[in-house]
Amino acid sequence: MAGDNPESLMALTTVFCLKNLRKTMCYQGFRDKLCLRSDIFLPSEICDKLVNTYMELVHTDSNFEPEESFLQLFSDPRSTRLTRVQLREDFVRDRDLEAIRKQDLIELHLTYCNSLSSRSLKTLTCFRETLVSLCLFGCRRIFYRKGGAPLACNEDSEEEEEESPAARQALETDFNFQGFNRLRLLNLGGLPDEVDAEMLLKPLKSLTSLDLSNVQLPGTAFLTQWKDRLASLVLYNVDLSEELVSTVVELVNLSIIFIYAHFRHFDISRESRRTAKFKMTRKILTAFVQRLVNLVSLDISGQIMLDNSSVTLFFSFSTEPCKSSIYPLQELKRPLQFLGLYDTTLCNVTHIPAYKVTGSKNEDQVLNAIEAYTEFRPELAHRAINQLFDIARIQHCGQLLRALQLVIAALKCHKYDKSIQVTGSAALFYLTNTDYRSDQSVRLRREVIQVVLNGMEQYQEVTVQRNCCLTLCNFSIPEELEFQYSRVNQLLLKILEPARQDESIQRIAVHLCNALVCQVDNHHKEAVGKMGFVKTMLNLIQKKLQDRTCDQVMEFSWSALWNITDETPDNCQMFLNCRGMSLFLECLQEFTDKQELHRNMLGLLGNVAEVKALRPQLLTPQFITVFSNLLDSKADGIEVSYNACGVLSHIMFDGPDVWSMEEPRRDTVMDKMWDAIQSWDVTSRRNINYRSFEPILRLLPQSIAPVSQHWATWALFNLVSVYPSKYCPLLIKEGGVSLLETVLELDSSQPETKDMARKVMEQCETFKEDPMDTNHGPEVNHGQRG
Repeated sequence: MAGDNPESLMALTTVFCLKNLRKTMCYQGFRDKLCLRSDIFLPSEICDKLVNTYMELVHTDSNFEPEESFLQLFSDPRSTRLTRVQLREDFVRDRDLEAIRKQDLIELHLTYCNSLSSRSLKTLTCFRETLVSLCLFGCRRIFYRKGGAPLACNEDSEEEEEESPAARQALETDFNFQGFNRLRLLNLGGLPDEVDAEMLLKPLKSLTSLDLSNVQLPGTAFLTQWKDRLASLVLYNVDLSEELVSTVVELVNLSIIFIYAHFRHFDISRESRRTAKFKMTRKILTAFVQRLVNLVSLDISGQIMLDNSSVTLFFSFSTEPCKSSIYPLQELKRPLQFLGLYDTTLCNVTHIPAYKVTGSKNEDQVLNAIEAYTEFRPELAHRAINQLFDIARIQHCGQLLRALQLVIAALKCHKYDKSIQVTGSAALFYLTNTDYRSDQSVRLRREVIQVVLNGMEQYQEVTVQRNCCLTLCNFSIPEELEFQYSRVNQLLLKILEPARQDESIQRIAVHLCNALVCQVDNHHKEAVGKMGFVKTMLNLIQKKLQDRTCDQVMEFSWSALWNITDETPDNCQMFLNCRGMSLFLECLQEFTDKQELHRNMLGLLGNVAEVKALRPQLLTPQFITVFSNLLDSKADGIEVSYNACGVLSHIMFDGPDVWSMEEPRRDTVMDKMWDAIQSWDVTSRRNINYRSFEPILRLLPQSIAPVSQHWATWALFNLVSVYPSKYCPLLIKEGGVSLLETVLELDSSQPETKDMARKVMEQCETFKEDPMDTNHGPEVNHGQRG
């Protein structure tokens, strides 16, 4: 199955160690400080994996608890070696970088780390002799002093507090890259306008890759200082100008004599054509292509072509440059590995001389765009994911595994980007529906569930919540959600807080809650009950009563209560403590003709009646009269009458001594129960699903309430005769046959009860002899109990 490759042992071990630091690598030191064990030495391969996985867990696993001084574990290079570190988002502080300043880092990637101040620039100088690759993308505040303080590095610095942007307005002017002699790859995307890029970069003599995305450049002549070395230049969202074009052309002309011919990646793309001020001509593009002779990657997304650069050619599809529909690219010596044409008209032409193209013409171009732009250009990734959403919704996604992996990666990378979360969660809904399910592995579907829950946690906004809830509905519940059972229930209950008014989300969330507590172990139900599940459902019911509305939310809420109280006395007690019986009576009175509602309510009360300690609270004239009257109900076939009789059967089982009321009389109620049972069709198909017969079986070997015994026997006969393959094995497994023999032996058992008990035993015997007998028709569960 696609995407079902197991995690590597290294990955599994790394996650386990990070989640169990005190049991594996560390101990609790002085003042609860986390310390590395003295007998441990970790090479760079392991240390790099630990730090980078730690950062991923912090951003994607809500159950993972970050350690305040985690990076301090890597402060001593004698016991730990770091070489390649990737840190992102505001979680990273100045003290974290200071903790690892003695390490000989080769690569340091800091992305969107807006909690860093100019103190971290000082820390960067500690790595100047070893650093080869540095990324400061989106780290705007690192170029400002905190509160106007001078550039300083203090390893014992106090805890930093959140500060307003106004406190960071003192630009750091004392830093440049002097001494970073080994630095080859540099990403300064998003560099503040106040920073002089030319002066900052002047000391760097050996750069081979430079990214100045979103940087406003007053002049571009300084780029010629790397004419002999530069292999990659990214100028995304940098305003093109005659000067910049001339500079690049000059670079190319000069490089013909030297070694600039190895220039391989050139990016002058833009976020949108709407913001483009400079129009690219066929002549300019041709000049670039002619001079960059070893070009393998070119991105001109979002650029406006002033004149027509495409030609119409009539032959079969080809990537050969000489057959290119884009005229300037006919000058290429070989097809490009990558060509960015997103938000240009050129992506629609037939013959494009590149193996991987970004654009919006087809699914492949859209997926290429998501892949290329997710990390540093979420604004483009968002638009591409939106186009993927349309493909999955209207057409058919031909590269499902790749599409899912790319959307998951985007949602993980941009957990705090609302636009990505909205479009990504919407795309996941269509990519995980029934049409695609057979192509998805367990591991892949679990990844989808985790990113969906991340979105629900991060955003209370209506659209994200609705998309996430709808996506969860595509999974088998509760089975596929059980690995995140507690978390998903907590999130759904939060959605259902009274302040929320969005009806569609409320309806979906209640449906999910109901499904999650159906067919799960009792310990799951008890845990969810302690989260406030019962009270939340009753609050919803009370709100609907106030509105005099009986809709799906009302019915699902009672159904969920029916499920969560099954064989869980604590939840039954919560129902009674939270005015559940009062709401039952009010609903019964307000919605007299709602059959499904009545069935769900009576099913729930059947669960309460099974708890001996709680039955006295049901034994009041008011409640007994209501249950007795419902014996005559024809709502939902026999279900309401059946459930009412079940409640009374358990109450009668406690004997006449507990019946302290004068009206209604016990004998009168029992007579009505006999009449009701005799009126039911024993071949009735049922809207109910038993996981265990134990509550019914306990009513068999007794003489204190023959009508209760008869109700239990009738229930068993109905179920084993209508659904033999499901309920005969269950009855045999739980020892029901021997208890039925007891019924036959008791003098108090009524003749019709004994007759029915024999029929149940015969049915089970027949089933044991021929378990494949299908004479009784298909087995269909129309409803649920527990």
